[in-house]
Amino acid sequence: MAEEEDFSSLPLPDRWVHKIWKVRKQAYEDAAKQFEATPDEYDPAFRPFVQDSGLWKGAVADSNVAAQQEGLAALCAFLKFGGREGAVRSRPHTITAIAEKGLSSTRAATKASALEALLLYIEVDVAGPVIEDLLPVLSNKQPKVIAATLAALTQIYHNYGCKTADPKPVLKILPKVFGHADKNVRAEATNLAVEFYRWLREAMKPMFWNDLKPTQQTDLEAQFEKIKAEATPKQERLLRSQQAAKARAPAGGAGADDMDEGDEPEEAVEIDVFDLAEPQDVYKNIPKDFFDNLASSKWKERKEALEALYAVVNVPRIKDADFGELNRGLAKCMKDANIAVVTQAAQCIELLAKGLRKGYSKYRSTVMQPIMERLKEKKQTVSDALSAALDAVFQSTDLTDCLEDITTFLAHKNPQVKEGTMKFLVRCLRTTRTVPSKQEIGTMVEAAKKLLSEGSEVLRAGGAEVLGTIMKIIGERAMNPHLEGLDDIRKTKVKEFFETAEVKAKDKPKPPPAPAARGPPGGPKKMVKKAPAGAKKVAPPRPVAPPSPEPAPAPLAPQPSSRAAPGSKLGMPKPSGLGGLKAPQNRTLPGLGAASPRRPAPAPSPPMEEEPPMSPPPKPAARIGLAGRSLAKPVAAAPPPPSPSPTPASGPAIDRAELEELRAANDRLLKLIDDARQERSKLLSEIQELKNQNAGLIEDHTRDVLSIKAKETQLVRARSDAEAAEQTNERLRRELDRLKRALSKAEQLGVGPGSPSSPSIGLGMMSPTHDDAGIFRDGGFPSGPSKNRMSFTSTFSEEKENGDGAPYPRSKLSPELRYNGSAGSSSGRGSPARGFRRDVGADDRETRSIDAPISGSHAGNGYQSYNDRSGSRAGSRAGSRLGGEVSASNNGGGSGGVESWKRAAEVTSQLKARIEQMKAKQGINRQ
Repeated sequence: MAEEEDFSSLPLPDRWVHKIWKVRKQAYEDAAKQFEATPDEYDPAFRPFVQDSGLWKGAVADSNVAAQQEGLAALCAFLKFGGREGAVRSRPHTITAIAEKGLSSTRAATKASALEALLLYIEVDVAGPVIEDLLPVLSNKQPKVIAATLAALTQIYHNYGCKTADPKPVLKILPKVFGHADKNVRAEATNLAVEFYRWLREAMKPMFWNDLKPTQQTDLEAQFEKIKAEATPKQERLLRSQQAAKARAPAGGAGADDMDEGDEPEEAVEIDVFDLAEPQDVYKNIPKDFFDNLASSKWKERKEALEALYAVVNVPRIKDADFGELNRGLAKCMKDANIAVVTQAAQCIELLAKGLRKGYSKYRSTVMQPIMERLKEKKQTVSDALSAALDAVFQSTDLTDCLEDITTFLAHKNPQVKEGTMKFLVRCLRTTRTVPSKQEIGTMVEAAKKLLSEGSEVLRAGGAEVLGTIMKIIGERAMNPHLEGLDDIRKTKVKEFFETAEVKAKDKPKPPPAPAARGPPGGPKKMVKKAPAGAKKVAPPRPVAPPSPEPAPAPLAPQPSSRAAPGSKLGMPKPSGLGGLKAPQNRTLPGLGAASPRRPAPAPSPPMEEEPPMSPPPKPAARIGLAGRSLAKPVAAAPPPPSPSPTPASGPAIDRAELEELRAANDRLLKLIDDARQERSKLLSEIQELKNQNAGLIEDHTRDVLSIKAKETQLVRARSDAEAAEQTNERLRRELDRLKRALSKAEQLGVGPGSPSSPSIGLGMMSPTHDDAGIFRDGGFPSGPSKNRMSFTSTFSEEKENGDGAPYPRSKLSPELRYNGSAGSSSGRGSPARGFRRDVGADDRETRSIDAPISGSHAGNGYQSYNDRSGSRAGSRAGSRLGGEVSASNNGGGSGGVESWKRAAEVTSQLKARIEQMKAKQGINRQ
């Protein structure tokens, strides 16, 4: 008992470090009780432990587990009830000991106190130093210590979130703990990664994902799938600073607190790779020959240089440097003829803008216009790369900086550029977090209204989408004035886009400022007070307004009265003293302002105007003797004060009335101007729409006319081709008929070679071979001339029969040459067969005298055999006819044999003519 009394009598710091664990344990308990009983953090009970912060290291790492448990409980009480100074001073001594000795303890109470102590350290101050002290513990040799530390980190981020506790230091060491040999360590690392995914989502992956094994990635993806359906996490514990802000918030309104709490988790979820990554110096890694290759004349070298730059700048975050020359080169690449170079340059611009963020804003003017000018490309891959580059550049700036370029290119002559710029503006409105100003909204609305009258449906829909997105930002009520000039169809289209639009910036309604501006009732009073002061200055010129109905007498009346007012010594005996001068002035100015509207009518009345002319003459005399005249004219002096008083008093009232009338008239005029402007814009839009429709109709009409002309041309050609084909068909039909007839005649003539009456010349004239062999070999004709003459005669007769005979002179040929069928009509003088006809007796004059010699002479030359051969075919028409002729000639009539010979010659000539024509058609020149 004596020892216990001695231990209890020792000071608390001495018992804190006593060698007996029971004494230390009791000291920890006593300290915790003292901390809980303190009124505030400045109590003297905290002073020893603040001054000597090393005491806490022994308490949290006590060798006795029971004493350690109480020591951690005392630390929790110290942090909970003490101030920030004690926590900051003790933190370097306790964090490592808590992680190594407390978190891995087998006692549940000890582990809970150790974790609570870490959370209190963060709550009192910030989370950064605590996490920095915990990270070295992850390299401990004992796996249980590492696993317990990872579990503590998981709880820290679960309670405070990734916005309060920076996740970057822990994300860097995740691959190391995922590769640990102990499965418990890997399991805790998985839990920590899942907790990070709750807050960061996909933004956490670039920090460590590629360093994991494929199986680990698969397992984590399975865990992430379970979390995707969960709601947005919220911070469960607040820092002391956040608690103080929350405590102050109700004074300004609880609604603000609710809004802050509602916005906080949303901001935490939007943490991206840029916020988590460390800046990297990529400027020094750019190849030295980059600019030389970029200026090469070969597109492959330019593309390879851009690919090398892409690999260098493809990092989450870029350290700021001088990238001016680089961006000028990339902007020049936007004009490259090769689309592969353009696409690669746009991708490099996108990575630079994402890596620099706000630091890239100074290069916006260099690259934005060339990119928007290149939007004319129709290939989807190129347009996607350009759009992504524009979006990244916009993220580094704001809508105010980009609006001038956007409105300029919305009026571009190229529809493709106009469409790409319109889509870029819609994306800007959706992603911007700042509400545009009224002037910017007016500019965008005017540009969008112009798009509504475009001929392309895509541009018209884009204009409606721009208006709908703006309406989503500023509200439907604020947007209504901008939509007054549109028709109902376009308004409906804008409303549809308004309902489906998703924006991040919304203009909050501001009802309080509006009542504040209208509310102060003292406003008009101040104006009334200032009005008289102003009226004194404006009073001299304003008298022109009241006497406007009257010509010149009205302005003369106030002038003498106003002069009498300042020198109104006539009125001094009445009010008795100077007070009588000041009182009416101070009372009339504010008081008569209300009565002035009633008195302007008597002021210009004729009796009042007649009295002032009477008063001026005595007043100059009144200056000489005031005493006598002041008593004599009290009644005359009474009228002048009312006359001047309404003038200065009624002047401000009239001015105010006129001002109100002018304001009302101005408002009416402004309203009329607005209505006219809206009507004008509506009419202009209708005119533009009608122009577009007219242009479309003109194009359709032109297209129809051209198609009709083309069809008519085709029809004319088809008709001409049909006529030509019919002519050719008819000619071929005639030729075929003739050839058939000729062939039948030739067959009839050629049958019966053994007949005695068939002449040998018939075979010669039926075939060129016989002709060449010399058929006419009688005594009177040589074979050559007779052959040539006969072929000429046959050819000529055939051409004459077809209607296209050669223009031979009539003098050289017989006039009756074409009538080959009549033997008696030929004279025989100009015919090629003249000698033959002379022997046969073709001449009419010698027919009877030569009939007998012909039959006799030719019988010996072989003509009888031809007649016999032709006569033997009794079934044939030609043969029977020739046979009859031959018989007739044998009986003394020689004309029948000559006629049969002529018919044979005619058939032969026709056949030869057909052969010549066929040769001519095949390209063989006829001799």
